Amino acid sequence: MRKLQTLTGICLALALGVADGGVAMAKGEGDFIMRARGIAFLTDTDGTTDALGGSAETSDDYVPELDFSYFFTDNIAAELILATTKHKVKVENSSAGDVDLGTVWALPPVLTLQYHFMPKDTFSPYLGAGLNYTIMYNADKSAGINDIDYSDGVGYALQAGFDYQLDDHWMINADIKKVFVDTDIKVNGGTINANDTALDPLIVGIGIGYNF
Repeated sequence: MRKLQTLTGICLALALGVADGGVAMAKGEGDFIMRARGIAFLTDTDGTTDALGGSAETSDDYVPELDFSYFFTDNIAAELILATTKHKVKVENSSAGDVDLGTVWALPPVLTLQYHFMPKDTFSPYLGAGLNYTIMYNADKSAGINDIDYSDGVGYALQAGFDYQLDDHWMINADIKKVFVDTDIKVNGGTINANDTALDPLIVGIGIGYNF
């Protein structure tokens, strides 16, 4: 949480620093927006192992993120977010106690289609929905684990947020996404499996954007 507060403070300071007091230009058809956010990637893991019982758990992470939006009309836009996160993985309360499985990186690009309710106003909220493809990579197994494998996963995402226009180009953005995605975890050649483990992260971000 302290990392998220720090990222929030930095983003707000940068955004306020670029404001020039001019009249804000509304977003509209044909606009391309690039944003930089600090995000909290808060996992909501739900899964059990077939051999040991217990519940699979993954840690949260706090990272920078880039996203790109294009407006097809004044109200409708598509957004693609890019970020990668690192997570500790373990099984808690199993028949063998708590088992540390090591760490793994996740690359979860999310593509959403958004509806902007008031694109011509300084305060412009939006809702979105879309798809996610989570790539699991660079797994680092803990001591006692011979090998571990995580499957990639396809899921869907829901989104809500707003832009606050500062001038003709710069804006503050706050955004929240709920992503629904599963992974299959295979340990020691399938001796231990945690299939259909839900990661289902909540992604909370705040940052700045530039309208080209």
